[in-house]
Amino acid sequence: MTDVFDDLFKLITPERLLLDPRASGQGVAVCVIDSGVERGVLQEKFGTAIQPIQGGIFTVDRAEPMPYQGKQSTPHGTTVADILLTQAPGVQLFSADVFGPAGTCEVETVIKALRWAYDVWKCKIVNLSLGVTEQKLQQLPKRQQLLRAIEEGYHKDVLIVAAAHNDHPFTRSYPAMFAPPILSVDKKLFENPLQFAYEPRDQIEFQAHGRGYLGPFALEPATSWAAPHLSGIAARLLSLRPTLKPFEVKTLLYWLFKAQAPG
Repeated sequence: MTDVFDDLFKLITPERLLLDPRASGQGVAVCVIDSGVERGVLQEKFGTAIQPIQGGIFTVDRAEPMPYQGKQSTPHGTTVADILLTQAPGVQLFSADVFGPAGTCEVETVIKALRWAYDVWKCKIVNLSLGVTEQKLQQLPKRQQLLRAIEEGYHKDVLIVAAAHNDHPFTRSYPAMFAPPILSVDKKLFENPLQFAYEPRDQIEFQAHGRGYLGPFALEPATSWAAPHLSGIAARLLSLRPTLKPFEVKTLLYWLFKAQAPG
């Protein structure tokens, strides 16, 4: 990996990463598994700077997703997609709506969306800003099925970025707690949204900027907004070196953080 570090270590500061024209996310397919994406809103904001957004609506009772009509089930997914496109406008974005007409998200639906993102859309990054509560995974088979789907992605060289649970004394959120196959992200406020930190705590490894730019709750600090910030940074790295494996991306993020950390 020496050549990888030699090439990318020139980008040891977030400012340089931001200014490098090659680091746009170009050529990287990213799936946002969430509550859908309002395509028209993002097209109006970014115009031709972004590629056409594709996707599908996933349900428990269908093997294949229903067609994506460019609509959101709730604003959450659009805020997530907007952050990712702000960070890495060159990515090919796929929206996996796992709420859809039911208005709720089940473990089985998330698993379907994960596998579709790997095998059909051929995504290199999956952003999971939603969380499955520990209570929903009390049944051991469900927990094992979700973990198996996560591990499948890891072995197919897909980087899965998951938001940690927000501040709550009793509830933990999955799949963020499945680290290390997952790149788990907590929230923190940074002056530059391209900054991040390596702060391992309770199986959560990284912190990223925890505010968004679009939507009714975007300015409320949340891990949901931190995850796509780090997904966007990872997409920038992958656009520079598309063959990076998930553990190499994690290592580079760690080295980038250490390089910019004082002392």
